[in-house]
Amino acid sequence: MSYTIDRTFKGESFETIVERTRAALSDNGFGVLTEIDVKATMKKKIDAEMDNYLILGACNPGMANEAIKIEPRVGAMLPCNIIVRSTSGDEVMVSAVDPVASMQAISNDTLHSVAGKVRDMLKDVVAAI
Repeated sequence: MSYTIDRTFKGESFETIVERTRAALSDNGFGVLTEIDVKATMKKKIDAEMDNYLILGACNPGMANEAIKIEPRVGAMLPCNIIVRSTSGDEVMVSAVDPVASMQAISNDTLHSVAGKVRDMLKDVVAAI
């Protein structure tokens, strides 16, 4: 089982794909709670060079609330991370966490059902970019 939902874009700028990702998240009921510019952080902390790499921590409040009611410690696995990164050549890849894969560690069938709904929502996000 793959642990991400992926889509690759050729000939599009990193900034354009980040904008489109934010819009697709918003259009599908997600807000961005956190943003980590991994490229800038690695440069600042250890003087390492790397390609563009952005992690967006996204949350659908209704689904998060439902999951927390079912399993209060699930917050340790939230929010849903979406990575936007430059790859070889002129490609930009978007990878969203697959909540079903990440929830395998928790033995709770009701929570797995919620994770399946969120996975479908994130598939819609990635398709809409």
